[in-house]
Amino acid sequence: MTSPSSATLIIWAPSDPTLLSYIDNMGTKFDISLLKLSESVEYSDTIQPACLPPAGLILSHNTACYVTGWGNLQTNGPSPDQLQQGLLLVVDHATCSQSDWWGKTVKTNMICAGGDGIISSCYGDSGGPLNCRNSNGAWEVHGVVSFGSSLGCNYYKKPSVFTRVSDFNSWISKTIASN
Repeated sequence: MTSPSSATLIIWAPSDPTLLSYIDNMGTKFDISLLKLSESVEYSDTIQPACLPPAGLILSHNTACYVTGWGNLQTNGPSPDQLQQGLLLVVDHATCSQSDWWGKTVKTNMICAGGDGIISSCYGDSGGPLNCRNSNGAWEVHGVVSFGSSLGCNYYKKPSVFTRVSDFNSWISKTIASN
């Protein structure tokens, strides 16, 4: 991954350290959470709300997206001094769920991206966004880093796996409205 252009760092603390996590009616916990901030955020040219994709949207194979994070620069490597970003191409579910890729581990509420053996998310990137441009050129948060290969980062045919945000739009809206 590479470092995006420099920007001023602003930190907001959560108002409650408890994560608002999605748990279905069967008690299954999914890898997506929301935090409520302790103070309001003032929007500016550099601070904007995250845009969500349309509910249920499934990205096409080879859609170009960017993962960003503070995770290790390589397997067992150092953490970066600056936020990193990496260009990843989406791998469709039919390919990613093949036995020599992720097999049955990957579910339809997940996105696979990468798997070229060169660029991926890495240890410490969990919870970071997978951002993709929509047809109007606006950035949308399509995924949340969930997991990668235990064999190491940047492993061929083991793309980074993300929770698919468009599968949780209703929960996100209801949670924000009630909190």
